[in-house]
Amino acid sequence: MEAGKKAAAVYAVNKFVKNGHVLGIGSGSTVVYAVERLAKRVMKEKLEVVCVPTSFQAQQLITENKLVLSDLERNPELDVAIDGADEVDANLTLIKGGGGCLTQEKIVASCAKTLVIIADDRKDSKQLGEKWSKGVPVEVVPFAYRPVMLKMEKMGLSPVLRMAKAKAGPVVTDNGNFIIDVGFSKPQDWNKLNTDLNLIPGVLETGLFVNMTNHVVFGKEDGSIATRDAR
Repeated sequence: MEAGKKAAAVYAVNKFVKNGHVLGIGSGSTVVYAVERLAKRVMKEKLEVVCVPTSFQAQQLITENKLVLSDLERNPELDVAIDGADEVDANLTLIKGGGGCLTQEKIVASCAKTLVIIADDRKDSKQLGEKWSKGVPVEVVPFAYRPVMLKMEKMGLSPVLRMAKAKAGPVVTDNGNFIIDVGFSKPQDWNKLNTDLNLIPGVLETGLFVNMTNHVVFGKEDGSIATRDAR
C-alpha cells in the first residue's frame, strides 16, 4: 500500500498547502510522505511555511527535512493540519491513536481551519469497527488507569491497557501517560461516547475525532486516490 499512501500524501500537500500557511504536521507512516513532498515544494517553489508537530516523531520529520519548526505557543491558529487515521467512517468520524499520539493530534487538529486526513483505503469503513478492531484509544493519567477501566466496564465497554512491545510494562505517551484501548461490541453514538469517556476523571483525551475532519484522501494500492469531503 506504500504507493497509495504516497499518492494520498502528495495530493494533499499539492492541493491544500499554500505559501504563507502555518501547518499542523501529524504522525504516522503516511505523514512521512507528506513531509517529504512538502520539503520538495518548499525547495522548488520557495514556499514560506511554518510547521507545528503533533508528536516527537513529527518534530523529527520537520527538522530532518529542514522545514521551519514552531509550536502552538507561537502559532496557536493553523491554516491546515495534515494527519493520518486508523479508521474513517462514512461521516468522516475518525479513530486515531494507534500510534499513541492522540491527545496532541486532537489539540493540533482543533487549532486548524482545515483538517485533511491522508490514509490508504484499508482505513475506509462505513461504520467504525469494521476495519479497526483494537478499539478506541484513550489517553489516561497513570494514577487513575484502574478506576478508569472499571468505569468503562460499567459502561458496557471492554478496556485493555496497552502494553509495550520492546519494554516491560505499559506504553507511555509523549505526555507521560498510559493508553487504554476501549473495545465496543456494536456501533455507537460516537459523539456521546466521546463525551462520556472524556467525563471520566483521569481521562485526558480520546481517539474519537467527531465533526472535525474536512477532507479525506484515500490512497489505493495501484497508486490512485479517492477523496471524500465533509457534508
